Amino acid sequence: MKKFLYLILKVLAKIVINKYRPKVVAITGSVGKTSAKEAIASVLQARFSVYRNSKNYNNEVGLPLTILGVSRSGGKNVFRWLYIFIYSLKIILFKDKEYPQVLILEMGADKPGDINYLTSIAKPDLAVITAIGHSHMEFFGSLENIVKEKSSILARLKNTDWAIINGDDNNLSATIKNCQSKIKTFGQNETNEVRISDIKISKRGNQYGTSFKLIYGGSSVPMFLPAVLGWQHAQAAASGAAVALALGMNLVEVGESLQNYQSARGRTNLILGVKNSFIIDDTYNSSPQSSKAALEILAEMPSSGRKIVVFGDMLELGAVSEQAHKAVGKKLVELKIDYLFVVGERSRDIARGAKAAGMSEDKIYHFPHTMEAGAFLQERLKAEDIILIKGSRGAKMEQVVYEIMAKPWLADELLVGSVSK
Repeated sequence: MKKFLYLILKVLAKIVINKYRPKVVAITGSVGKTSAKEAIASVLQARFSVYRNSKNYNNEVGLPLTILGVSRSGGKNVFRWLYIFIYSLKIILFKDKEYPQVLILEMGADKPGDINYLTSIAKPDLAVITAIGHSHMEFFGSLENIVKEKSSILARLKNTDWAIINGDDNNLSATIKNCQSKIKTFGQNETNEVRISDIKISKRGNQYGTSFKLIYGGSSVPMFLPAVLGWQHAQAAASGAAVALALGMNLVEVGESLQNYQSARGRTNLILGVKNSFIIDDTYNSSPQSSKAALEILAEMPSSGRKIVVFGDMLELGAVSEQAHKAVGKKLVELKIDYLFVVGERSRDIARGAKAAGMSEDKIYHFPHTMEAGAFLQERLKAEDIILIKGSRGAKMEQVVYEIMAKPWLADELLVGSVSK
């Protein structure tokens, strides 16, 4: 039954794309896909009508639903699916004047073959590869297989199409070299066509954010992204700029449009905590790579208070799980983080890594559940403390954010998932 549903969705989505002929911007990578999607959308909206995946609609169900313009899956509701199919037939049979000019489609790959399947539904005109990491390692077996899967998105491009690739990622060097389409690279290295530099966390008035220079073709634009923290947002902005420039926008237009960039929920967003503390909410997902990046953001934040980390499990790391968790623990000691809280069983290895690197046992706490960690932390926070909270989606670390946020009634608006209230 599930395969039959996938087939119907695929057929309907392909018919819609063939009817409306939107530009398709496809985004893949191990980390940074959603931030890139939001940055690309914020820029292109200045010139085009755009539509992008909502939530985590980046798989064999979510992607065709996005193409069909449906924001909610039918789940187990037969009548909801019936509505979706009727609506799809309606936009196929009758012209929808509001159908977008550009589709921005995040494409996830949990296992080999996923990218090939998704691009068979929506062939990209521009393909964006963000960065390669160890996510879903247990399903791929090796980093080389992950690179191969993500890079396979380029096989769908014609030589007149565009590949937009992270030029800072050494794992993608061969991909860039062998690319047959037109190409723009982005990142911090001077070899990149679209470059970012002087990235730092700064404060304008009462607003924290990320400032940097956006450089292209010998010109530069000073940038400030409010309420988001870290180089990864500057990197996302660079990917958005590269896509926009490939589509004919100019650098000034790009810089102005990026002021509208807002990070998706749970991606290094700053939230006010109890007792005048600050929370870095990075609870959407976690990998060794993104965890270390988040720790560097925390270390860079100017504060007279303590710097505290609450880590949940990093999932789907396969054979490298123990080693990867311990490496994160070592990193936080190198960055002189004051306290470590871990939630779950796998995250115990973060604690072990921190202890082995020299962190005192009285600064390390373990909890089996998020609510317990949040309640314990809430009692001990002080003014100006900064708390980084992060974990894989399955760890549901947003519950900890809820327990210590100053305005818990805004949870539905600010947090990535539902919480126990």
